[in-house]
Amino acid sequence: MKLIYRITIRLALAILPILLLWATIFYFGMVNEINDETDDSLDSYAELIAHRVVTGEKLPTPGDGSNNTYSIELLPATEHYESSKNYEDREVYIHQNGDTEPARVLTKIFHDDDGMAYRLVVSTPTFERDDIIRSILIHLAILYAVLLVAILLVTVIVFKFSMKPLYSLLKWLDRYRPGNGITGFPNDDYSVVEFKKLTKAARETIERAENHLERQKQFIGNASHELQTPLAVLGNRIEWMMDNTTLTEEQFSELSKMRQSIHRLVRLNRTLLLLSKIDSGHFLDRSDVDIVPIIENEIEVYKEIFAEKGLVCNVKVPKSIIVQMDEMLATTMVTNLLKNAFVHSPTGGTIDVTVSNGVLSVSNSGDEALDKARLFDRFYTSGKTGSTGLGLALVKSIAGYYGFGLDYLFKENNHSFKIRYRI
Repeated sequence: MKLIYRITIRLALAILPILLLWATIFYFGMVNEINDETDDSLDSYAELIAHRVVTGEKLPTPGDGSNNTYSIELLPATEHYESSKNYEDREVYIHQNGDTEPARVLTKIFHDDDGMAYRLVVSTPTFERDDIIRSILIHLAILYAVLLVAILLVTVIVFKFSMKPLYSLLKWLDRYRPGNGITGFPNDDYSVVEFKKLTKAARETIERAENHLERQKQFIGNASHELQTPLAVLGNRIEWMMDNTTLTEEQFSELSKMRQSIHRLVRLNRTLLLLSKIDSGHFLDRSDVDIVPIIENEIEVYKEIFAEKGLVCNVKVPKSIIVQMDEMLATTMVTNLLKNAFVHSPTGGTIDVTVSNGVLSVSNSGDEALDKARLFDRFYTSGKTGSTGLGLALVKSIAGYYGFGLDYLFKENNHSFKIRYRI
């Protein structure tokens, strides 16, 4: 989830309880204010009636031009009553409407000049609490929606404007590839301290990575020259000795073993150097590579090499398969997969090569499943003599370099390696 969306959701969740608290306070504050105003009106009306009772004037007719109603009762003289006023909310019957309605009621006890006690009950219709709560909730929902939209718009605008340095840095990092240098790196002359520190730290980290990569490239180049040359010279000398000197059978056998070891060492060195180049990002160029001719050529070569094994090879590929990658790495990947299948297939076994729906599949006969957890590890071998244990590791490195999917499956006495080059 993007940062702006996370902030937006949290703002929305933070606003809601604040508005609910505000609505609650507003409701009780409004109720208190209405009750105060109503109580003042009731008190004035009650004073008028009490004054007329005491002075003997004509009492007002209940409901004469107003919503106020009253009733007055002479209390027994046998008991003593203290003067008092009490306000409450209750349901009262309204004669004009012929129905009960919520009302604010004032109960007042007063005395006349003769000491007689009267109970005066004055009421006036008031608001429906359910209606006002419903009205507040509706207006609250509207207010919440308006505030939310306004706050989110302001937040998005302010956030995008304030986060321009971060977006600029992220955009550059998305385009960055090891070995390309730090050309076009964003400036760190920001007024915001955090952005300045972040940009500076990113720049220093990338500069260290570039320096390390350059030293690694120099090492690979030096290692390639310093190792390959003496190995080639040593192999040539052994070949010369075997061709131009008189050797006993035992000497010839030992030199043959030395030559095989030299050849294995050369392959091992070449493969390790290639792995190092892949890991250090040497192969930056990509082009449209048709892997069908590679598959067909390599299969013909391995058919001749392993002709004595009597393998049955079934190939089902389209006329052309274009993959975006380095041509040498494409050849290496396909070659290692096919070589693995030919080398590890039993005599009279079957090899199936298919390409369908963006998946290259190479299957070969086998007796038991391989250790999937270690299968693609470097120097892991299944016991085959002469294997360097780097073939499948190289396939994994190339697939990982280009983001291809790589999987192994053993089913019905068949080892199957699949490369999903279209993801």
